Amino acid sequence: MAEYNHLIFEVSRPGRVGYSLPKSDVESVNLEDKFPKHLIRDEAAGLPEVAELDLVRHYTALSNKNHGIDNGFYPLGSCTMKYNPKVNEVVARLAGFSRIHPYQPTETVQGALELMYNLQEELAVITGMDAVTLQPSAGAQGEWTGLMMVRAYHEQKGETRKKVLVPDSAHGTNPASASVAGYKTVTIPSNENGLVDLEELKKHVDKDTAALMLTNPNTLGLFEKEITEIAAVVHEAGGLLYYDGANSNAILGKTTPGDMGFDVVHLNLHKTFTGPHGGGGPGSGPVGVKEVLLPYLPVPRVEKDGDKFLLNSNYPLSIGRVKGYYGNFGINVRAYSYIRTMGPVGLREVSEGAVLHANYLRKRLDPYFESPYPQICKHEFVLSGSRQKKLGVRTLDMAKRLLDFGYHPPTIYFPLNVEECLMIEPTETESKETMDAFADVMIQIAKEVEENPGVVLDAPHTTIIGRLDEVQAARQPIVRYIKEKEEEQVKDGVKA
Repeated sequence: MAEYNHLIFEVSRPGRVGYSLPKSDVESVNLEDKFPKHLIRDEAAGLPEVAELDLVRHYTALSNKNHGIDNGFYPLGSCTMKYNPKVNEVVARLAGFSRIHPYQPTETVQGALELMYNLQEELAVITGMDAVTLQPSAGAQGEWTGLMMVRAYHEQKGETRKKVLVPDSAHGTNPASASVAGYKTVTIPSNENGLVDLEELKKHVDKDTAALMLTNPNTLGLFEKEITEIAAVVHEAGGLLYYDGANSNAILGKTTPGDMGFDVVHLNLHKTFTGPHGGGGPGSGPVGVKEVLLPYLPVPRVEKDGDKFLLNSNYPLSIGRVKGYYGNFGINVRAYSYIRTMGPVGLREVSEGAVLHANYLRKRLDPYFESPYPQICKHEFVLSGSRQKKLGVRTLDMAKRLLDFGYHPPTIYFPLNVEECLMIEPTETESKETMDAFADVMIQIAKEVEENPGVVLDAPHTTIIGRLDEVQAARQPIVRYIKEKEEEQVKDGVKA
C-alpha cells in the first residue's frame, strides 16, 4: 500500500493539476435548491492534486501488478481462462461496431444486426438448440433467464412447479439462480464415480420438478455417461433440462446439449469464446432454447426479413426484456470473430486440445496429490490436498505458495464435495512448456510440505502484500487511502 501512496498521494501538491480546461461559462447553481442537504459536501473531497504524468505512472504501476492471461498462466478451474486473440479486439474496435448507438434507427445499423443474427444462428448450431437470444450479460443472468422461461412454460400449461434439482457438484450460481427465480432447490448427490446418482435422481423427480440444472462434463471434469437416461427421467415427469454452459470448452464439435436432451442452455462467451474476463465484466451469457420454449424468449428478437434485419417485440408470451438494449454487444462481436476465425474444424480442435492438456497435467500431478476421481477427465480435473493436510498444510497454504512463482492459483475448495479441493483447467491455449513448468512448481510445493512446511505456511514471500488476515479483510476491509498519522488508529489487516 505504501508504494501506491507514494505514487499518488505523497506526490500531491496544492494547486498542481493534470488538465487544462477553459473557464466555465455556466452560471453557478445553488446546490441546496437541487439536492437534499445531507447529500451536499461541506468540505473538499481530499483528492490528490497531481500532474498528468504522475497520474499515468500511478495507474500504469498498478496495472503492472495485476495478474492476467497476457502475463501469466491462469489455471482457474471452471473458468476457462484461455488466451483472448487480439484479432477479436481489432474487429470489436471497427467504427461500424464501436461507434454506433442502440437508439439509432435499425436501417442505420444493419451490419450490427446482421452480426447479431448470424451469431445467434451459429450458437444455435453449436449448442443443438432451435433459437438463441444474446441479451443476458453474464452466465448467471443467462441461468436466471432460462429458468424464467421454464417458469413461463409451466405456467402456460397451468402448472405451478416449485423445485429445481441441482447436483452437489454444480456451480454455486445454479442454486442461487433457481432461488432468485422463485424455486426451491433440491441437491442430488454424486455417486462414487463423481457422476449424478441416477437412482437418487429418480427418488426426487416428481410432478413438482420444474427442471434439472447441470453441466456436462460436470464440475469435476467428468462426462455424465448416463445423460440420456437422466434426460428421460426428467422429461417423463414433465420437467425440463437446463444446461450450464460453463464447461462447453470440452465438447465443441463433439456433441451438443441438444443431442444430450437439454431444453435450454446458456453459454459463457467470456470463457469458451474468448471474450475477456477483465475487471468482473462485461460478460455475455446467450441462452439457447428448444422449440418448446421459443414463445418465451426475451424481446426484442433480432430477425431477418428478406435482405433486411429488424428487432421484433411482437411476442405476447415472452418473458420480456432481461437486459438494457440488446446485450453486451462488444463481447458478442469478439465471440463472432472467434467463431468465424476458428471454423468448425478449429472449434473441434479447441476441445481436443483442452482435453489432452487436462489429462497430461493430471497424470503429471497424480503421484503427488490425492486424486479422488482418477479416471480420464475432460477439460479440467480435481485433486485433493488431504494428504498435505495430514501434515499440517492446507490447500489454501499451497495456493498462497504458488503466488511466489508468479502463477495464479487454481480454484480451491470447490466443488464442495471434494475435501481440500484443487480444481485445475489448463485450457487448449497453453504450451507444453508452460504446463510442465507449472507441474514442476506444484511438485516442488508438495515436497516442501514434507521437508520444509514452514516455507509454505508463511507464503507468499515475494508479493507486495503478504498473507492477509482473511476474516478481518472480509469483515473490516480498508477501502480508502489512510494518512500515515491515521494508520495507528486502524488495525492493519496485512501480515508483514
